[in-house]
Amino acid sequence: MRGVISTAVLTFITYILFSGSTKPFDLVTGIIVAVGVGLLVGKYLVQNDAKALNPLRWLWGVIYFIWYMLVAETKAHLDVMMRVITGKYEAGIVKVPIEVKTDYAKTLIANSITNTPGTVVVDLDDKYMYVNWINVITEEPEEAKKKICEDFERFAKKIFE
Repeated sequence: MRGVISTAVLTFITYILFSGSTKPFDLVTGIIVAVGVGLLVGKYLVQNDAKALNPLRWLWGVIYFIWYMLVAETKAHLDVMMRVITGKYEAGIVKVPIEVKTDYAKTLIANSITNTPGTVVVDLDDKYMYVNWINVITEEPEEAKKKICEDFERFAKKIFE
């Protein structure tokens, strides 16, 4: 039963958010879908139910999502627009160290970097991400980390580790 409840809860919340409805039929359908998904894949996705259902981790996830969508994305879009208009960019691949241990945290960081305009993760190993960056201002790994993913990693640790 490990992982079933936490996967079902997350699935139900996602279902209701995306359907945009709290009508009885939608709630019942959401519960059926959530329980089915929880039973089918919960044991593969979640290693620790208490950790997955920790409200503080969920709060950090919401804060991250809001911060990421409002702050990081907006800054990155404006930066890329200015670079395209002015033609001032120096693209390249940089080696960025990561300190997180879990696959979920690494995935959150890699997806956040890739979804942010101007950066794409092209490779990943246990200790480093290789990022194609629109404006390489340093090839020093620690400096690149500060510019590219330091905030993402801080949130990933609070949410997944």
